[in-house]
Amino acid sequence: MDPLINALQALDKASEGDACRLFHGRGHCFPEHLHVNVDLLPPLVLITLYHEEVERLAGWIAAAAAIEGVRGVLVQRRYLRGAPTEAAWGELPDTLVVTERGLRYQVRLGRNQNSGFFLDMAAGRQWVRENARGRRVLNLFAYTCSFSLAALAGGADEVINLDMSRGALAQGRENHRLNDMDGPQVRYLGHELFRSFGKLTKAGPYELIIVDPPSYQPGSFAVEKDYPRLMGRLERLLVPGGEVLLCLNDPGRNCAFLQQHMAERAPALQFVERIANPDAFPEADPERSLKVLRYRLPD
Repeated sequence: MDPLINALQALDKASEGDACRLFHGRGHCFPEHLHVNVDLLPPLVLITLYHEEVERLAGWIAAAAAIEGVRGVLVQRRYLRGAPTEAAWGELPDTLVVTERGLRYQVRLGRNQNSGFFLDMAAGRQWVRENARGRRVLNLFAYTCSFSLAALAGGADEVINLDMSRGALAQGRENHRLNDMDGPQVRYLGHELFRSFGKLTKAGPYELIIVDPPSYQPGSFAVEKDYPRLMGRLERLLVPGGEVLLCLNDPGRNCAFLQQHMAERAPALQFVERIANPDAFPEADPERSLKVLRYRLPD
């Protein structure tokens, strides 16, 4: 039996509950399914293909459409220019609001390669929510501000969100409005990081800094060169006892990349732990998966 079909048939109802991954083929645990992921975005199912699939796709779509509560099955073809998304069954909505642990997030399907909400970061968001109380938080590469929502839901005193994409921050502000959190305790800075350190330093220091950069952002951030550069500036932004979450979703760079550069550029910061990824994202080689490392500046 096809393990992807099994995963779909195991879902009893799709109209309620949180957004989640149903099948993670990109983790190399299913050799015949390396090119496909399936996500539940209630009431929709999204099938993402990383190269062409002909023989089995119709069966996957039918199995998804048969789930109680599913109102549409979408297929995104990441192997094509622009990563187009189409409705294979039902309709493709312009926007959709999904939930995770009581928080609401707007996703935009069919506009860009990414919807604006990354399911694999669920454990990182939960850690922030459980550890943000009373803290001033700096959210770097904020994108659509999901970490900000988690921090505010956990009782953060203030969150500063920085991202060079004003469009992403606008979606982030809408996410805050959806959750009645768009108050004076949250700020949005549409700036390029390395040109804004004076402003960030003046607004600090911070008890928690979240660093979740893209693997490569043309003209702004290249992991190999710029991540170590950023690490060297973290200590001056932190209070004693402050913490940093270093995130990296690049299969070509392992935890040692982050740890070695931190030891060289920010030796005062002590490694605490790697936060485990959600069970729904099995990975044959954990070093290829999302890496979320926690560091602390001693008191």
